[in-house]
Amino acid sequence: MLNNISIVLVEPQHPGNVGMVCRAMKNMGLTQLRVVKGCRIDHPDAVKFAVSAKELIGAAERYETLADALADTEFSIATTRRHGKYRQEILTAGEAAERLVTQLGNRRAALVFGREDSGLTTEEVSLCRWNATIPTGDEYGSLNLAQAVLIFCYEIFSRNGTFSLEQDVRPRATGAELETCFGQMEEVLLKIGFLNPQNPAHIMRSLRRIFFRAEPDDREVAILRGMLTQIDWASGDFMGKKKV
Repeated sequence: MLNNISIVLVEPQHPGNVGMVCRAMKNMGLTQLRVVKGCRIDHPDAVKFAVSAKELIGAAERYETLADALADTEFSIATTRRHGKYRQEILTAGEAAERLVTQLGNRRAALVFGREDSGLTTEEVSLCRWNATIPTGDEYGSLNLAQAVLIFCYEIFSRNGTFSLEQDVRPRATGAELETCFGQMEEVLLKIGFLNPQNPAHIMRSLRRIFFRAEPDDREVAILRGMLTQIDWASGDFMGKKKV
């Protein structure tokens, strides 16, 4: 199962941190590293701090966008320290690990970590199915990137093999399938006047959370897309949103 879980670093800034992340991953049996832009990961500092996990640097996959890095995953977890309007239902690291281990099976998952100084953007968080955090003291809540990765990896490692998997083996839609669906949904809802064209992301983020909670499979996404196609066709003579 651990081979199906990727650690995704979004625009890491310091090669040494990437090296320490590789060491933390190998400590806990995870080997799949994905990096979205950011610093050079073959930098001498990365190799130095990886110690005996240097091979993870060489095997790391590079991506231009987070959406690309998540395209083949069925489960994704955005790690965040901030709460707010678009960061609700935040799990602890332990809760996220338990949910992942009991549902993953042979499917792919990703844990997503943001920049050292600013974390993940709201848009990046909205690409992930679940949000999770590491509770800390009020006085100083910021963790080093590698420390955060280590804690999440430990929570997963300590639960691996400890649950009898009642398993919901239903295949979830991949990130790529969902993003295509969300793109179509936004176009149709703009066309029928449901979304504010000046800020469609405001409502779309809430719709994303609804569908992420539902965890649709590929057939359900296909049904939803068929419904959207029919709405698009039926609204061909739409004259604009009614004024109330």
